[in-house]
Amino acid sequence: MTAAASHWLRFGILPALWLASAALRGAEAPSLPLTDGEKLTFRVAWAIVPGAGEIKIAAQHETVAGTPRLVVTTTTATRRLARFLLPFDAEAKSVFNLATGQLVSLDEHSKQRDKVGELHVDFDLSARKAAYARKLPAESTESLDIPEGNPTDLIMGLLQTRSWDLKPGEKRDALVLFDRDFYELTIYMARYEDVRTPLGNFKATVLEPRMEKTPPKGMFKRGSSVRVWIAHDERHLPVKFEVEFKIGTGTATLEAYEAPAAKPAAAPHAPNPRS
Repeated sequence: MTAAASHWLRFGILPALWLASAALRGAEAPSLPLTDGEKLTFRVAWAIVPGAGEIKIAAQHETVAGTPRLVVTTTTATRRLARFLLPFDAEAKSVFNLATGQLVSLDEHSKQRDKVGELHVDFDLSARKAAYARKLPAESTESLDIPEGNPTDLIMGLLQTRSWDLKPGEKRDALVLFDRDFYELTIYMARYEDVRTPLGNFKATVLEPRMEKTPPKGMFKRGSSVRVWIAHDERHLPVKFEVEFKIGTGTATLEAYEAPAAKPAAAPHAPNPRS
């Protein structure tokens, strides 16, 4: 794997999943990205390298100080030949308040050979502030102003679009955080398309993010394009996403899905023999 491919895996595949979609607009309550127990695995291809990497996402409920939360863990890694050429591992933990659906905190850790990165962000939407703390490679702290909207991070933005029902030409605003920068995006429903995956064939909605409200920056300033495919089945699975760079195209395809375990039905009350 080339350095460019690794750059895409870290700064293309992950931002694509979250830049491609994000928090719902205005004061509308955001939807949770997954359900307790759900797990998704994506196979990552870079240009002509079919097994360049893998992304795994899992959600679990927890209760802290009496507050129920949803913790979504995302792990990303190079695989096979790509790992031999350029080993890369990353893990992100996104914590949501189950009552409001809002993102509470974010932790990220990544390692590329000897380069290690680590950061933590706490979100205070009532004050419209985010406490940003980078621990590695160098320590730094900063208070970030949160623009209007409900911010998301990385992959969570993509998964939240599972609750959207956009028709061709319709759009929604989005707010996402990438490292220490907020991106104000507009997500367009581009078209319907059939997608083939290891899990079968799906009819899907194709979503495309654009920077229209502010001057383009990051991958958008460099002319990159992002597309996300959301399946039309009852699960609304994110079955594929794609990032186009001048140096090549990266694609992530859903190859495994584990549904949340069904809750056992309540046992019927035994009849009262005296009644």
